Parts: sequence; C-alpha cells; structure tokens
Amino acid sequence: QVQLVESGGGLVQAGGSLRLSCAVSGGTLSSFATAWFRQTPGKEREFVAGISGSGPSTLYADSMKGRFAISRDNAENTLHLQMNSLKPDDTAIYFCALGPRLPTGVSTLARMYNYWGQGTQVTVSS
Repeated sequence: QVQLVESGGGLVQAGGSLRLSCAVSGGTLSSFATAWFRQTPGKEREFVAGISGSGPSTLYADSMKGRFAISRDNAENTLHLQMNSLKPDDTAIYFCALGPRLPTGVSTLARMYNYWGQGTQVTVSS
C-alpha cells in the first residue's frame, strides 16, 4: 500500500523559507505524477505545484511562480517543495499527492490524485 508522509512544516516569519518533504513508501515515486496542494479552513484544496510522471515537466500555480520549487529525489523516493519569500497568505496545511501518469503532463485537479499524505502545517507570521 502506498503511503506518503510529509514533514518540514512549521512557523516562519514573512520573507522566510521552508522546505517540505514527502517520503513515499509502498510504491516507486517515478511511476507517478506528483504534486503539492494546500488547504485552509473552509476552502477547497488548492494546487501548488506538480511534476509529471516522466519528470521533466513541472507546473506551478501563478502565485507560487518564482518563489516555490518542486523537486523529486527518485533515489530517496522523496518529493520536496522549497518555499521562499513566504507570505502570510501562504499559511495553510500542505499535502503531497500521487496520481497516475498522464499524457497531458501535470494535472491541477485534486481528484486526479489518489494517494495523499496527512498534511503538514505551514504558518507564516507577518
């Protein structure tokens, strides 16, 4: 059974950085499309960034471009999200997700991913 465990969240001041990690077990990371989503209370899960199953194709939500970087360590079977220049609006629970590889690249839809971690809280203070 595929399991995902996120880590690296915490409290940081605006302008600071955090690096999230998602350790995958029970499956080979490179076999999946992978993504990060985030969610705040009362809102739907929001796409943050993703990597296609083949690896070279990445996609970012507009508000994260230039600040966040998604990467995948196939040897360690771990997904990362480097977050720089953090803003209070980035406060949320961040989830990593795995889904089937798609011919169209990266999906931004949460329903296209069928394995999820438990989430890690990121809080950015002003």
